Amino acid sequence: MTAGTPDGPGRPEDDDLGFEIPDDLSGLDGLDPAPAEQARPAGQVDEGPSVEVPDDLAGLEAAAAEPDEPVVAIVVTQVAGAKPLAAACSLAGVDVDAVPSPVGALAVLRHTADAAGTAEAAAAISRMLRTSPVILLDRRAGRIAASRWSAGEKEDDLAAGLVLSGAPDLLDDLLVGGKPVGEVAGVETSVGMSRWAAMRALSAGGRRRRD
Repeated sequence: MTAGTPDGPGRPEDDDLGFEIPDDLSGLDGLDPAPAEQARPAGQVDEGPSVEVPDDLAGLEAAAAEPDEPVVAIVVTQVAGAKPLAAACSLAGVDVDAVPSPVGALAVLRHTADAAGTAEAAAAISRMLRTSPVILLDRRAGRIAASRWSAGEKEDDLAAGLVLSGAPDLLDDLLVGGKPVGEVAGVETSVGMSRWAAMRALSAGGRRRRD
């Protein structure tokens, strides 16, 4: 054979290589070549994948400011029963679940998206109850705000701790204990109550007081 051919003098002997070269190399056809590693200049440190830090972090600040607990707002009244209070709230245009309690019926507000809205609800309820003051307890973002309202006007801010110190356990359970209002016995709602039904409930309550 001539030089340069596989079997000619240009091919080294298998014994000289230290391992045997197989005659059939078809099994290597399906193998992908290993990716070539990019050479790094001498002295350069591998810093790993780059991380892009956004310039505007307002989204993170807003997320941190969001409360981790639900907002609860309760108007404490001196109304003797839950149904008369639900009727008064219906006439005032305020959606509540009225709960009976030893100190007077409690109006658990349905809409508590913002503090201004709960303040408007307390004003409307106190306006309907006229000379009977009410106390608004608003818990949001882990803090409780207390204020006294009368005849549609805010009178003053109160220390929430003092208000709750002598309050019944039910008020504490609803405000900070996470008790669902639906689990309380004797709940009456103002939602869906007609004006005629509300007036009738108030008239019945007035007759019972006179008796």
